[in-house]
Amino acid sequence: MPNFVSRLFRPFTSSSSLSVVPGESGSAAASASAFPEGAEKCTVAAGCFWGVEHIFRKKFGNGGGVLDAQVGYIGGDIEQPGYRRVCMGDTGHAEALQMTFDPSIISYRSLIEFFYKMHDPTTKNRQGGDSGTQYRSAIFYHSPEQENIAREVTAKVQAQWWTGGKVSTEIAQAAKWWDAETYHQKYLLKNPGGYECPAHFVRSFPALT
Repeated sequence: MPNFVSRLFRPFTSSSSLSVVPGESGSAAASASAFPEGAEKCTVAAGCFWGVEHIFRKKFGNGGGVLDAQVGYIGGDIEQPGYRRVCMGDTGHAEALQMTFDPSIISYRSLIEFFYKMHDPTTKNRQGGDSGTQYRSAIFYHSPEQENIAREVTAKVQAQWWTGGKVSTEIAQAAKWWDAETYHQKYLLKNPGGYECPAHFVRSFPALT
């Protein structure tokens, strides 16, 4: 399967919305009033966002603690980044997933540990055949507490899970978020035969100590 080239020139449908808008989590259905008090955000990047969203939804959706998930762009230095521009690798933005979760059901720590199971953080700026800074491994924290957890878990997975290579995951404060175009949301749910990065699968690691 070709890498980003086939994705870049994939045909669009007439119903696809190509607008990119800034937002906290995207759709009107995902407004803050729809979430319980105490809901938090978790923003991660782990390569092609189609597969990242799909794996997290399968694991934590439908009552598993993740209330909403949107794919989009973060970490770059240009306004209104579009998919084709981000695929060129010169915007500084990463393809990312932003989740709203209920910490009374699933903890931020558990989400970050799962993040390190579902992709390879040792391949800097690359996942599978997709290469470029837009495919980097990254955690974008939303509070000092999240930063502390992210750094602690990262140190542990380096020592206990990913011992054969250096974990290259970027840990940075969450900056402005841009929702990706509508056709990218729930892409693999709507397109079951769509591209899936071969690096995206859940590893069977032992519990961290």
